Amino acid sequence: MKKIQLLLYFLWLFISIALFSCQKEEKEFIDETPEDTITAASPLTDLMLRTSQNPGSYDDIIDGNGCASVELPVTVVANGQQLTINNPDDLLLIQQIFNQFPNDTDTLEIAFPITLELFDFTQVVINNQAELDALATTCGANDVEIGCLDFVYPISFFTYNSDQQQTGSVVVNSDIELFSFLQGLGPNDFISLDFPISVIFADGSTSEVNSNQQLQTLIADCVANTNTDPIDISQFEEDLTTGNWYVEYFFDDYDETDNYAGYEFNFALDGSAQAIKSGITTAGTWALLNDFKFDLFFGTNAPLDELDEDWEILEATAEIIKLKHISGSDGSVDFLTFGRNPNTGGNNTELNLFIENLSTGSWFVNLLEEDGTDHTASFNEYEFTFLRNGSAVAVSSNNTINGFWTAEIDGDHLDFILNFETGTNGNFGELNDDWDVLEATQIIIRLTDESGSGGTDLLTFGREPNGGGGGGPDPQELRDILQSGTWYIETFLDDGDDETSDYSGYDFTFFGNQTVLATNGSQNVDGIWIVTVTGQELNFEFDMDSPINGADDDEYKVIQYTSTLVTFVTRDSDGNIEDTLIFKKN
Repeated sequence: MKKIQLLLYFLWLFISIALFSCQKEEKEFIDETPEDTITAASPLTDLMLRTSQNPGSYDDIIDGNGCASVELPVTVVANGQQLTINNPDDLLLIQQIFNQFPNDTDTLEIAFPITLELFDFTQVVINNQAELDALATTCGANDVEIGCLDFVYPISFFTYNSDQQQTGSVVVNSDIELFSFLQGLGPNDFISLDFPISVIFADGSTSEVNSNQQLQTLIADCVANTNTDPIDISQFEEDLTTGNWYVEYFFDDYDETDNYAGYEFNFALDGSAQAIKSGITTAGTWALLNDFKFDLFFGTNAPLDELDEDWEILEATAEIIKLKHISGSDGSVDFLTFGRNPNTGGNNTELNLFIENLSTGSWFVNLLEEDGTDHTASFNEYEFTFLRNGSAVAVSSNNTINGFWTAEIDGDHLDFILNFETGTNGNFGELNDDWDVLEATQIIIRLTDESGSGGTDLLTFGREPNGGGGGGPDPQELRDILQSGTWYIETFLDDGDDETSDYSGYDFTFFGNQTVLATNGSQNVDGIWIVTVTGQELNFEFDMDSPINGADDDEYKVIQYTSTLVTFVTRDSDGNIEDTLIFKKN
């Protein structure tokens, strides 16, 4: 009996030792487990997923979707110009076209179908713009990738079950591997990072991370300090309210920068502003609106009243502030630039004269020569009109092509920049360039540009179609045209003011004895007219009796004439157009 008791005692002792050993071994394993395990629902997991997901913001200029990227190559038409985007660097080509004309409406047409790679690296085929727009609406601000830092691979993880027992380890070597691993975690999976790991920031610097909390704080701070606003408001306010500013450029149909010569502007943090000239101070106000508009008000007296708008901020630094305003009434675009250089005036005469001539009447391509090859015939059918709002149109008997233009003083010469659609006529791509102006008068515009091959391109616009006219102005031809049929005043601008309605209902008949009759059916008005020639200019003079004598008693210059339309202008002593009178045949 004692032997049996002794045997039972040793058996109990053995079991106790074994159980204690197992418990101790399990406790030691738990002690070796990192305290900072994370799950699929942990905030750090979400931050790591967004950091490793497929980047989609870099090509938003195409797809407008920060949660997806376009598989390249893809063909697009940007403001009428066709491009093939073969790599991410080519995206700059689209932005350059958009930036070329700040006064236009930027448009992008995509050649569908295209393939998008979504945030989780899966792919989907998009067949039209509606599908693309619908997909973009599903991308929220918190779904866009975190791009301010990247992980340095490889990264190792330990995996655990719900009992905190280690089940294995995983090594990931890329974003797609990390994203797939984290996205595949189940509700009962626990993981821990094998620290230290390293991250690399957008500026190329790196940082070592040694804990979950440090990593979570690092990513969150990186996101918080990434400014996606169009401007840095605090920096803008600091720059604006430091030192003096001057109007270096103001464009409202014409370059009116000279109107602000001698003005010095300063802005205070309390929203007040001052414009000072010759010791006289005009008080004003400024404000930043919620949509990042710069609102200015300096009262109702010219020329400062022209600045009273809510301006879109195009660029803002410590040295320059570029602004744009689109009129709600006619869609015209004004530009205002504040800089640090005092405005002494006297810089815009050449530019304004060019704009006057360009935007009055229509033009024809009389020459396009590229590296010695003549391409003029490609444009023989087209009549070009350049509007003062920066738009342009070329019209033939069966086609209309829209475009944009801008002109600027670049150093010591005048630049004329063109951009026409090419979808219905690829030849117009030959006109799309930054041209140097060689000569610009009311009857001819001669342009040049250095071609990509190092040769020289030449472009000439004239008032008559290619091959027409020649031999100098012909006063008898114009007399014959005016004496054929009856005419009405389509446009009369008196110092820019539209007074066309004063002549509504009147038809004009020009007789060979140099008399003219205007009648509206109930009232007849008599007058005289004469066409003369001076050098290379045709002159038109006429004198009418009351009540329609507001447009007469002037010596008009003949800008352009056809069998159905005649355009006359008067100029001031600087050559700027004052009045514009256009007769159109009934």
